[in-house]
Amino acid sequence: MNSDSILIRDAVIDDLSQLLEFEQKLIAYERDFDPNLKAGKIHYYDIKKYLLDPEIKVVVAEHDQLVIGSGYGLIKSSVSYKNPETFVYLGFMYVEEDFRGRGVNQAIIQSIFDWGKEKGHDEFQLDVYAENESALLAYAKSGFKPYLQKMRIKRPQG
Repeated sequence: MNSDSILIRDAVIDDLSQLLEFEQKLIAYERDFDPNLKAGKIHYYDIKKYLLDPEIKVVVAEHDQLVIGSGYGLIKSSVSYKNPETFVYLGFMYVEEDFRGRGVNQAIIQSIFDWGKEKGHDEFQLDVYAENESALLAYAKSGFKPYLQKMRIKRPQG
C-alpha cells in the first residue's frame, strides 16, 4: 500500500456505525494500559455529536473504499495560566491493525494539522498512555514530544 491509495476525508453520519466499532476496539486495546476503566461497554466520545458539530474535525482514512482509521481535532481552551489561550486537541486516533505502520496515522494527523492551521492554531496536543509504546512512536513520527506525565497509585485502605 502506498500513500496514494489512502484517502483522508471528513467523516459523515453514514460512518457512525464503523466509528462506534473503532471506539470499542480502541477501548479494548487501551484496557491493558488503564486499570481504572470501568468493566463492560463504555464510551470515550459522543461521536454522533462530534460528527454534527462544524467546530470539530472528524476524519476517516479509507483504503479501497474501506474505512480503516479515524481521528478528530477540536479546539480547547488552555487553563488560565498557560499559553496559548486555545489549542487543537487530537483524539480518537485509531487505525485498523492490518494497516498500522503504513503512514495512515500520520496522514490523519496531517489532515488535522491542516484544519487547525486554517483555524489559526499552531499548538496541537493529545493524550497517550505512557506505556503505549507503539502510539508514542507513531506520534513522535508526526513531531509530538512528551510534555507532561500523569502518575497514579492505588493504596489499600486501612
